[in-house]
Amino acid sequence: WYQGEEPDWPGLQPDSVRTAGLTYESAWRDLQAAADAGPVFIKEFPLLLERLWTDELLSHFTHSFLIRHPAKTVTSMFKRWPDFIPKETGFVEQRQLFDRVADSAGAAPPVVDSDDLLGDPASMVRAWCESVGISRLPAALSWDPGAREEVSWWDGGSFHQNLRDSDGLRPQPRTSVDLADAPERVQEVVADLLPHYEHLHAHRLTVDHQSIGDR
Repeated sequence: WYQGEEPDWPGLQPDSVRTAGLTYESAWRDLQAAADAGPVFIKEFPLLLERLWTDELLSHFTHSFLIRHPAKTVTSMFKRWPDFIPKETGFVEQRQLFDRVADSAGAAPPVVDSDDLLGDPASMVRAWCESVGISRLPAALSWDPGAREEVSWWDGGSFHQNLRDSDGLRPQPRTSVDLADAPERVQEVVADLLPHYEHLHAHRLTVDHQSIGDR
């Protein structure tokens, strides 16, 4: 979508990075080859795959959705890319895909809010694993810090510096973003995106700590 042979990014410029051999078709072939060897997990922004949305393709996946409050997303994007294109936030396409998957399945797919995940990682990961039917691996919540290809491949890893330096997913204080002093453009984009976030937020996984006990 950004730097393949035929990018869909609206901000494409003549000198934008292009990667030979990187196409939607080549990425799909890579996924199929990986699936032949075992289960595959991918995290992607729905807008980056919008041109591929067909019932046949979507049927190959068990879908779940990770959401984040638009005030946090937009202020973060504006800080790094003041000229970002609102479509790049992906909130509209995320809602559209969520509704499409829900209509097809007859039930809402699992939704995890990032604030809930950061507030109680162990419980939320447990709830997510149960919702998609996979075994929970407590060891997956910790790792060795350091540069890794999957973290550092883009921009030398600067955008994911905190992740690269981390050693696990632990509870973190929940924070909010005050938009009172934010640029007008940021406030307008957040206001446009908020209904789409709230639509998915209404379906988010919640954890009843009293019923979890020591499971």
